Amino acid sequence: MSTWISITDQLPEDGQRVLAFVPGNTVFLPGKTGENELREVIVLHFQKDFYLHDKEKAEKHGIHFWKGEGNSNQFFQSVSHWMPMPSLNS
Repeated sequence: MSTWISITDQLPEDGQRVLAFVPGNTVFLPGKTGENELREVIVLHFQKDFYLHDKEKAEKHGIHFWKGEGNSNQFFQSVSHWMPMPSLNS
C-alpha cells in the first residue's frame, strides 16, 4: 500500500496522475445553491516546469502546476502531499 509523500521530499513524474492531498480544499456542489463540501483528496496530474517561461506566475504560484480533472486545477503550493494511484489489482 502506498503512503503519502510530501512535495518537499519528492515530486511525481511529469504528467503522472496521482492522488493529491489539498488541505482545506472545498468544492461547490452541483446546482446554484452555493453549497460546498470539503474534498481534500483529489486526482491531479503533475505538470513539471509549467510556468518555466512565465517569471511572474512562477514567483507567485511556483514553477510547477497540478492539472485537475474537470475544474480542479491547483497551484503547486496548494498540494502538501501526493501518492501514486492505487492499483486496481489489490
